[in-house]
This record gives sequence, C-alpha cells and structure tokens, in this order.
Amino acid sequence: MSHQLIIVLDFGGQYNQLIARRVRECGVYCEVKSYKTPIEELKALNPKGIIFTGGPNSVYDEASPHITKDIFDLNIPILGICYGAQLMAYTLGGEVSACQTSEYGKTDTHYDHSSILFGGIHLPETAQSWMSHTDYVSRVPDGFRITAHTENCPAAAFENAEKKLYAVQFHPEVNHTFAGTGMIDSFVKCVCGCIGDWTMAGYAKTAIQNIREKVGDGKVLLALSGGVDSSVAAALLAKAVGSQLTCIFVDHGFMRKNEGDEVEAAFKNSGMQFIRVNAKEQFMKKLRGVSDPETKRKAIGEEFIRVFEQEAKKIGKVDYLVQGTIYPDVIESGLGDAAVIKSHHNVGGLPDYVDFKEIIEPLRMLFKDEVRKLGTELGLDPVLVWRQPFPGPGLAIRIIGEITDEKLEILQDADFIFREEIAKAALDREINQYFAVLTNMRSVGVMGDARTYDYTIALRAVTTNDFMTADFAKIPYEVLAVAAHRIVNEVKNINRIVYDITTKPPATIEWE
Repeated sequence: MSHQLIIVLDFGGQYNQLIARRVRECGVYCEVKSYKTPIEELKALNPKGIIFTGGPNSVYDEASPHITKDIFDLNIPILGICYGAQLMAYTLGGEVSACQTSEYGKTDTHYDHSSILFGGIHLPETAQSWMSHTDYVSRVPDGFRITAHTENCPAAAFENAEKKLYAVQFHPEVNHTFAGTGMIDSFVKCVCGCIGDWTMAGYAKTAIQNIREKVGDGKVLLALSGGVDSSVAAALLAKAVGSQLTCIFVDHGFMRKNEGDEVEAAFKNSGMQFIRVNAKEQFMKKLRGVSDPETKRKAIGEEFIRVFEQEAKKIGKVDYLVQGTIYPDVIESGLGDAAVIKSHHNVGGLPDYVDFKEIIEPLRMLFKDEVRKLGTELGLDPVLVWRQPFPGPGLAIRIIGEITDEKLEILQDADFIFREEIAKAALDREINQYFAVLTNMRSVGVMGDARTYDYTIALRAVTTNDFMTADFAKIPYEVLAVAAHRIVNEVKNINRIVYDITTKPPATIEWE
C-alpha cells in the first residue's frame, strides 16, 4: 500500500525526529532525509509536502547548510521551522540578521488567525511558543506576509499562501508550544491535502504480505531479547510465516523478576519455534570477580554471542535473519542514506558463521511509540508492549560492583516492588523509565531495636522524549514513601533507600 508522504529535510536540528513523529501522530506518513538529498530524488518521491528543520548555524554563513532555490519551484508545499524559516527567507531574497535580544524558551507570541496554520485550531490570539534562536528574519521576501510576532521577533511566522510556502521561527513540534501539533496538522492536511492514511493496522497488513512474499518457504531466525522491539518484530514475523520462524531467547539470568517466564509465556503458543536457553550459570561464571562496568558489559555481550551460536548451529541453514532496527537507528546512522544490508557481516554483535540470504528489518521505518502501537495491533501481551527500556546486560549493570546470587535476588525483589508501586499509582505510562539500583554502599541502620549494617537501594525514574537528555521524574512523595517502606520491610539486607534526582546530563540514565 502506498501512503501519502511528507519529507522532513534535516539541517542539523536537534528535533528532526520529533518533527517526523508529530507528522505521523497526525496520521500522515513521514520520512527524514538529509538536506544534501538531490532535488531529483526528492521530486521522484512525490511528497505531498516538505518540512525544513531547525539547525544550529547562521544562514548567512557560507559554510552553513543551504538548499537550491529550485526546490521552491517544485509546486510542493513547504514549511520552514526555525533555521528552516530563516533559510526560506534568505534563499528567496529576504534578510536574516543577528538578534539584538535572543529568544530562548517559552515566549508570548501574537498570531494572525487569517493564516491557515493558525485559524482553525482553537489558538488564542496570544499564546506561548517555544523559541530557540540567535538570528531572526529582519525582512521577509517579496510576496510574503507576516502572520505572527513576538516582542523581540517581528516575523515569528510568515507565509506566501499562493505558493504554499510557510515559515515559523518557533518550534511547533515541542510540547511547550501551545497547539503546536495542531499547526503541523493544519499544514499537512489543510495545505498539503493529506488525508491521514497512516495507521498501524494498515502497516501490519502490508508488512505481513511483504514478508511472506520475500521469505517464501525459507527459514527465519530472530534473537529475541524480550525487549519491545524484538518482541514486536517476532510477533509480526509469526503472523507472516508462523513455524518458519525460530526465536532464540537467551536468558542470561539478569532479567527482572519473573520476566523470563513472561517472555516465554507470551511466545510459546504463537505458532513459531521458540527456544529459551537458561544460561545463568554460564554468565555468572564469566562474571565471577568482575566489578568494572565496562568489563561486565563486554563479558556479557561476548557470552551472549557464544550461547546464541551454540543454539543456532542446532537449527541448520537459515535463510533470513531478523533485526529489531527502528527508525531512530536509521536516522542516526545516516538519515536513510545507509547502504542496504546484504550480508551477515553487517550485523553488529552476531556470529559470522550464520549463513543467510538477507536481513529482514520489519520495524525499520517505525518510531518507538509506533512499535508499541503495532504490538498492540498484533495482540502482543501488554506486559511486553509496555516493557520498560532495559539494557542488554540487564540487572548486571544495576548491581554496583561484583555480582552474586544474593545481590541479584535482592535487586530483583526491590525493583519489582518499585515498579509495582509505580503501576499502582498509574504513573507507569507517564514515566519513561524507572528502576532500582543496588549500590555497593552499606550503612548503619536500626530494625527491631537492633543495629543493622546493610545495603542501600537507589531508585531511579526519568522523563524524556528521546533518551538523549532526561529529567528526573517528580514522583509524589507518598508513592516513594510506600515503595521505600515496602522494600526495607520485604527485602532482606536493605536498610536505606535513596532517590536519584540527577538529570542527564551530567549523569546517564543507567548507573553503570
């Protein structure tokens, strides 16, 4: 099925993925391309519209990213955002100057409701937008009119409606801009004429058909981690080829409490061949005496390959290998320009002996939120669809210092309680990641009138759009209090609970 397409041309903006996600939230298919993409290639894609992203440069600097003026003669609607707005003005004969007063953050913006972008979305005449710029459009090109302004930015939005060219200095894609998604929806539907035909139900149907045509009667192998991406990929392949798919789930023993059993329960009656390998003893043996986090990661990664290798050899010749690559991976590795993978040598971390025709990446064009929607559409267990992001080494890097069976059991129990209380408080869909860490710090406490000298558990919870930056979640004190009370009373060898209130940066989300 062919979908109407919006192209996001990236000029180095930090919000390129977010713009694409907002377009897709409007039910319109969207792809991110580099500004270097030849105009002939863009034209051949037959997009209904093009969006220029922001960027950190100044358009009047010759070294900055630019675009050929010919793009404005394609009769394709264009929306410029921030740097993209300045680029449109500069390229078409307007002027861009350095701001006397830069604008950052929430800014009162005055809108002209006669603009098609602002008129039909319940937008007040004055509302907050999110600004982030040190340059501004000091004169709009001939044929354009100004449709929004702020105290320090005379052309916060401008347009040439006849040529379907629109520009906004602010960022409508971020939540801080009031009705920003509505502005994007107005552009893609009212200006570009998109009908909103992008759904996960449609995607699933098309993907299943394409996979069946590609695979034929071949054998397919998938390394199943139990994470959202690999689980949804497995569910999709199972619908497409059934018993021709073999999933190898290597349980290294560092899963969260009951998680290995949950993964197995979700897939054992799926119609595919499902192999669970309980390899905890192998992994524990490799990690004996290891405290350095990087050494832990490497040891676990290497052992995973060895176990996967042992099991895959038992299957025989495999025709196709499935990867859970998602669209942010594609964007970050080349904005869709990465070479098509044809050989197993390009599969990071998998053994070279596996001989197959091609890699199948059924989630390659989906964002994480779309992957979750697809999983729901396929009937995957909600426990897996909404599973918290989980590092490959699992709890091994949430135990500071050497790993022991005792420490692993302590952390599994504490982490389970914390996650359970978050869910009870209905915060599990609001907080992007939350977990417990077993520190290697011991401190004096008192329980039952007796002195204790036990471990400290750190609780970590963050909110984030992209996991590149993150803020600590403002969990209500009463929720933290219940979780802390339960952990110290129900989990042995814990007498102190702390809550990590560090942002990323300077910290990372994980502790190791």
